[in-house]
Amino acid sequence: MLSIGDFAKYGGVSVRMLRHYDAVGLLRPARVDEFTGYRSYTAGQLARLNRVIALRELGFGLREIAEMLDEEVAAVELRAMLRLRRAQLAAAVAADTDRLLRVEARLRTIESEGVMPVDDVVVKRIPAQRVAQLSAEAEELLPQYIGPVVGPLFRQLCGELERAGLRPAGPGVARYARAGEGESGPVRVHVAMPVTGGARGAYGSDGAYGFEVVELPAMESAATVVHRGSMDEVLPTLQRLGHWIEANGYRSLGIAREVTLAAEGGTENWVTELQEPVRRADEG
Repeated sequence: MLSIGDFAKYGGVSVRMLRHYDAVGLLRPARVDEFTGYRSYTAGQLARLNRVIALRELGFGLREIAEMLDEEVAAVELRAMLRLRRAQLAAAVAADTDRLLRVEARLRTIESEGVMPVDDVVVKRIPAQRVAQLSAEAEELLPQYIGPVVGPLFRQLCGELERAGLRPAGPGVARYARAGEGESGPVRVHVAMPVTGGARGAYGSDGAYGFEVVELPAMESAATVVHRGSMDEVLPTLQRLGHWIEANGYRSLGIAREVTLAAEGGTENWVTELQEPVRRADEG
C-alpha cells in the first residue's frame, strides 16, 4: 500500500487533488484508516489516475470522466477518444496561433502608420510575357487564404517545368482575379513562370504538359513597390502603395501582381515586387 503522499508523488499530482477526487467519488483510496483517517492507495490505482489526468487535461469534466471510467471504457476506445480530442485541441491551438500572428501583423501595420516612406513607389510599364501557368481558387484575397494556395502551386509548377525539360526565364509571378461578381469572396489564383520559345503551347512531344502556356498581358501603367519579408506580412507595404496611389492622383485598376525577386533562405529574406495597374484619376 502507498501513503497518499507517495501515491501523489508517483502520480504527479497534489495531495489536495487526490482528496478532491476522493470527495467527488472519482478516485477512492484503497483503504482509509478508521482511527487516523489516513488514506492509502495501491500502485494499481495509478492506471485510473493516469486516465483521470489525461481526460482532465483534454477538457473533459469530472462527471464525464467518472461516467467513462465507470463504464470501463476499453483502452483502445479510450486511446481513440484521446486522439480525437488531441486533434481537436491541436486544431484550436493552430487557429489561435494563426490569429495571434495576424493580430501581430496588424499591430505592426498600425505602428508603421505615418512612419514608413512613400517615395519608393515607381510607376512603370510592365511588358507582356509568355509564361507557364497553373491556377487554383482561394477562399478570399487575404494572406491566410492565399499563402496555402500559392506555395504549393509554385512547387507544383517548378516540378512540371522540370519534367518538361524547361527552365524558367525569369522570376515567378502570382496574380489574382475575382472568381465571381463583386469585390469579395473567392479569387482565382494564377502562378506563372516566364518561359522561352522551347515550350510549344500546352502540349509536349509525349502528351499534355501539366501546365498551360499563356501570354501574360502587359500593364501600360503600374504602380510598383518592393516588399521585403514574408508575404504574410505584406499588408503595411500594400497600404503604403494604396496611400501613394491616392496621394499622387492615380486610381487602381485591379489587384496587384506579386513578382518574386528573391526567395532564398527564410521568409524574412524574401523580396517581392508588387505591381498594381493604375490610371491617372483625371483620365476617367
